[in-house]
Amino acid sequence: MTTSTFKNTGHTEGVRRPGRWLALSVLVLAVLLVAVDATVLGLATPFLSEDLKPTGTQLLWIGDVYSFVIAGLLVSMGSLGDRIGRKKLLLIGATAFGAVSVLNAYATSPETMIVARALLGVAGATLMPSTLALIRNLFHDPRERSLAIGIWGAMASAGAAVGPVVGGFLLEHFWWGSVFLINLPVMAVLVLVGVKLIPESKNPNPGPWDLPSVALSLVGMIGVVYAIKELASHGPSPDAGLAALAGAGALTWFVRRQLTLPAPLLDMRLFRHRGFSGAVLADLLTILGLSGLVFFLSQFFQLVQGRQPLEAGLAELPAAVGAVTAGLVAGVAARRFSVRSVVTAGLAAVGLSLAVLTGLDQHTGYPLLGAALLVVGIGAGFAFTVTADVILSSVPKEQAGSASAVSETAYELGAALGIAVLGSIVTGVYRGFTVPAGVPSDVASAAHESLGGAVEASASLAPQTATALVSAGQEAFVDGLRIAAGVGAAVLLATAVAAWFLLRGQKLADGIEH
Repeated sequence: MTTSTFKNTGHTEGVRRPGRWLALSVLVLAVLLVAVDATVLGLATPFLSEDLKPTGTQLLWIGDVYSFVIAGLLVSMGSLGDRIGRKKLLLIGATAFGAVSVLNAYATSPETMIVARALLGVAGATLMPSTLALIRNLFHDPRERSLAIGIWGAMASAGAAVGPVVGGFLLEHFWWGSVFLINLPVMAVLVLVGVKLIPESKNPNPGPWDLPSVALSLVGMIGVVYAIKELASHGPSPDAGLAALAGAGALTWFVRRQLTLPAPLLDMRLFRHRGFSGAVLADLLTILGLSGLVFFLSQFFQLVQGRQPLEAGLAELPAAVGAVTAGLVAGVAARRFSVRSVVTAGLAAVGLSLAVLTGLDQHTGYPLLGAALLVVGIGAGFAFTVTADVILSSVPKEQAGSASAVSETAYELGAALGIAVLGSIVTGVYRGFTVPAGVPSDVASAAHESLGGAVEASASLAPQTATALVSAGQEAFVDGLRIAAGVGAAVLLATAVAAWFLLRGQKLADGIEH
């Protein structure tokens, strides 16, 4: 059913489409998987390294190429869905995601693995914007839509937190490829049920899909994200400088091209809407402050406090519980109080929890860490759900795909920036630690690479020296984590203040669309 026929299906069906909640449950499955896939690899990395023996650079690419490709293609795929039909794109993407997951599971060399992860990113980029845009078209009652977006956001948060738990369980019982094969049954359900239940929707007058714009957005996003990650891991270098210049140049050209095209890939006029721009900025900075920290906390649980992968995954669950709970009531809260007060309070809560973590040490008890993670989850759940609702409600229905792609791109870019900026702080502080006397230089350089490297390298030393090396490394890692938490707290508290001004007068829609 196209958008035009969608409008003419009679008053009640247009407003309250039967089967919409069941259709939503299928859409959130896709989101859950993409989120799980982004986090599950972290735990599998040691097992995968043992098997495929990648070099340090190859290992970085295996970890990063998925998010590079997703970030580079989101806007293009959101716009493609608006043109060819969001349901069609979602089903093609889901089928491809399942097929490529098999390729990931059975990769036999680092090169195959990098290619397979890149292809998984292409498929992942079709899923995320399509799901949000379809929600915009399934739910015409704004209150129902707020709840649906809350469930969607809650699943994305839950996926990021469930990834380590599921991954930890599978890795303790099966081989590393199993973390990719879990995608198959879920994608099969999505395709079979989606064909029946999800209505097709697209822009009735889309104009052509502009390939030069696709290329510019891909080169621009990958260039910028690559430069940030290079700077984080190796400091300033000619490579990072060139990538940053190429990325910034391509994105500038992309924006200028969009302003001249009759049917742009991304309508830049959307950013004239203060609420839209404010919500996108809040998304980007929140994830920046959060992602770096969550990324390093799982290492803290395993390498500093000595928990097993499954236990470390479970230790991070309060964040997901908080995000899911807040996501479900965020729409009601924003209508009762106001959009700006709910988003500002959510961001401030996350900022204050990160500030509490600046007092972290190796022996910090779990009650404090669990409580901080719970508050982080609640604050982020409120902020994200309401900003996603603002972004979707402030654009015409025909541009739902492009708008949701902008929201997703802010999320991906924020995650890359967070891991890069906060990661470089943690790594920089960590690399400065003094190695105990009597440690050979090759072991010392392996120990300075990462805390995991220090634990591994210490196996060849005498017990007393090994303990001294590992505890010096752990202390430096925790010092870095404290400083990163402080920076994250400052970023989020500043974002809370900015959101208070940018979202002034912003309201969630109330009248039902026909």
